[in-house]
Amino acid sequence: MKLRVIITGTTGMVGEGVLHECLFDSRVESVLVVNRRTSGVIHPKLKEILIPDFMDISSIKESLKPNNACFFCLGVTSIGLNEEEYTRLTFDLTIHFAKTLSELNPDMTFCYVSGANTDSSEKGKSMWARVKGRTENYLFTLPFKSVFAFRPGYMKPTEGLKNSLRLYIGSSFVYPILRIIAPNAVSTLKDVGIAMINCAEKGYHKSILEVKDINAIAKKDVNQFTSLAYMINN
Repeated sequence: MKLRVIITGTTGMVGEGVLHECLFDSRVESVLVVNRRTSGVIHPKLKEILIPDFMDISSIKESLKPNNACFFCLGVTSIGLNEEEYTRLTFDLTIHFAKTLSELNPDMTFCYVSGANTDSSEKGKSMWARVKGRTENYLFTLPFKSVFAFRPGYMKPTEGLKNSLRLYIGSSFVYPILRIIAPNAVSTLKDVGIAMINCAEKGYHKSILEVKDINAIAKKDVNQFTSLAYMINN
């Protein structure tokens, strides 16, 4: 099955990294980017639609309908926001977009970028974790083919991309050390993108993907390729 992918948030670090993997993966036939401002990326696979308000996407429904996967990477930091504001920009916006997609094409896989330590109970002390948990829980009720909540931790940036956060760039030198002492807390941005593509193509046995799950599913194709190479060479 060739993937026709919608990606949001490509002017941010995660969305840009996921877009990069999709453009260079042969399993992805086309990419529709939906942004408020242009990503500046040009590629034969890529079409970009700019909208001023994600709460009003009625004008682009026909463009959304033919796709069979959505990688929702749009998000904001909770710093400086109260719970009402953060809920509007996280829960309300995400759910409005997702509900529209589920109505247009229920045979779609929806991958949502959440975060490590998200609160599925919705009752914890951390405001952002409660809101993210509420968003995940609601997404799981929508009539998609499948929904996956990605909970990445530290992500090593993909070299050469322009939207990598300074914190991640400045600390990337410690990544090899973190992989040894805390392998289930770190991944690469490349792994996140590949894991999304693998989930959309093949599925996964869990709906919530912690870092260790992201790393495991990202390696699926590598393992298969290695096995194939072994059979050919032997």
